[in-house]
Amino acid sequence: MDERKIHTNLHDVFALIFILKFSILYYRVKKFILFILDAAVLYASLLLVLKIRYPDHFADQHQSHFYPFLLIFGLWLLIFYIANLYETRLLRNNVHFYTALFRAIAFATTISVLFFYLIPLFGITPKTNLILFTAIVSGLAFATRWLFNGIVENRFKKSVLIVGTDEQSQELARFIRDNPQWGYVVNRTVDPTDIESIERIIREEQINIIVLNPGAYQMARIIDLFYKSLNKKIGFVNLSSFYERLTGQVPLGTINQIWFLENLNEGNKRAYEIFKRGADFVSAVVIGIIALILFPFIMISIRATSAGPVFYRQRRVGQAGRAFNMIKFRTMRQDAEQATGAVWAAENDPRITRVGRFLRKTRLDELPQIWNIFKGEMSFIGPRAERPEFHEQLKAVPFYEERYLIKPGLTGWAQINFRYGSSVKDAAEKLKYDLYYIKNRSPILDLGIFLKTARIILQQSGK
Repeated sequence: MDERKIHTNLHDVFALIFILKFSILYYRVKKFILFILDAAVLYASLLLVLKIRYPDHFADQHQSHFYPFLLIFGLWLLIFYIANLYETRLLRNNVHFYTALFRAIAFATTISVLFFYLIPLFGITPKTNLILFTAIVSGLAFATRWLFNGIVENRFKKSVLIVGTDEQSQELARFIRDNPQWGYVVNRTVDPTDIESIERIIREEQINIIVLNPGAYQMARIIDLFYKSLNKKIGFVNLSSFYERLTGQVPLGTINQIWFLENLNEGNKRAYEIFKRGADFVSAVVIGIIALILFPFIMISIRATSAGPVFYRQRRVGQAGRAFNMIKFRTMRQDAEQATGAVWAAENDPRITRVGRFLRKTRLDELPQIWNIFKGEMSFIGPRAERPEFHEQLKAVPFYEERYLIKPGLTGWAQINFRYGSSVKDAAEKLKYDLYYIKNRSPILDLGIFLKTARIILQQSGK
């Protein structure tokens, strides 16, 4: 095969990769279908309530109930989103999912009652109708989700061939096997150099998607093989993109400096960063004024239960590696690090005071950081600001310093998706989430992180 033909084949294959990316975006279609199903369930439930309660005056009652309940529908769908009921990783018929669904319905019902009785703008106070509506919604929601989850988990599977046997390829294979709700099944993982096996699998078995690790792109023979397989309507995608979209993480082993130049071009985010800074400033002013109401109570509680200052200032590494003093309410004993020096904090840390444990679970200890946000040292959403002492250890993690491309945040994508980090290994895992956020950050993603942070605080899960 001459160089010109190789170049042509590469061009065609990469064009196909771009065109067929929709094959790995169908999980977004699933979310859209779920949204439509839930909206249909809510509206159908209202129609059933009105038909049952007002069989002779259905049209009149529909007119008076439709617009108030339209607002209720929006609140329910928002609560379902915050409760992670559209997250593909949770769409399984198990106790965990249906517990989350039950809690979401209970909370949405409470909000609905408050809406009608505290904001009497629509001239209706549908006590009996709300009870009946909730009962019907619950039954239909549980039934439709059970059917949907079962169909996604057991039907319409896409067969995936992973060309690569490195650590990231194996991680991806394990993730797919452990999460059948994504709708994929791993046919097998194959070494890129085993051309004969790959050719036989493509010829003899039904393969829908081939995932290529970076090494496969460097092999002319394998590219030529895939070029000849185009007539089988197989989707080709690189491992990094597939891994990222399924897990919400960037696989560290498949990226290099070129990846950062291609994906973290900060010039493309200039308008977003201006908008975000403006939103941070306004929010810091508004939330800061409201938070001042809580400050006296928190300060008195800290002083009354443990000796030491109310506020705790700590050096942290910020954007571009610049250090700043982060301020928090003190949650540990005054002498917490006197004997040990800087050590990793952890969940159920014995150094935390009784009041401090409550402050951490509710995130109230972080309210003073609004001052850091006001000054522009932090943002509401971004990677966690790390201590300089740990920063020196973490520099050994590949690409760790790239997380300082943006300002650290009060909360972030890693904070809502990963447990409390207490080791270099945990920090490396959280870095995968941080890089995903830096690459994909947008107002929509920020809003999702904010809403899910609110859910964590309300549940006092204290990640």
